[in-house]
Amino acid sequence: MAKQNTKTNQQSHHTEPVRLDKWLWAARFFKTRSLCKDAIDGGKVTYNGAKGKASRNVEVGATLTLRLGWDERTVVVKALSEQRRGAPEAQKLYEETQESIEKREKRALERKSLGGRIMAEHKPNKKERRNIAQLKRDLFDQS
Repeated sequence: MAKQNTKTNQQSHHTEPVRLDKWLWAARFFKTRSLCKDAIDGGKVTYNGAKGKASRNVEVGATLTLRLGWDERTVVVKALSEQRRGAPEAQKLYEETQESIEKREKRALERKSLGGRIMAEHKPNKKERRNIAQLKRDLFDQS
């Protein structure tokens, strides 16, 4: 009788605790776990409204807010996995909120209407840097 491969018989979703950095990596938000950890430590990931920790165990039903580049996503954890698989299977681990989708699409249209990145003729001085920082804060604080 042939020995069965236990890896193929395992379920892709399990009930054992999964670290936040492993779950983000398995859900394909980041390419490596070290990028996950850097994003979490940098305050770009919140777990149920609080600052996330890489070692925190993820629970089904938890709400995560991720800032990825220009976009901010709010997702609800639907399943747990610590194995990275294909994108269609990874998308089953979470569900993005409708409000988050609408906000992302709105911001994408705003960026597109600005015509992309405009290059300056010189390096910004101190006052211009403050104005740029204020503009970025205003963009991310809009709700």
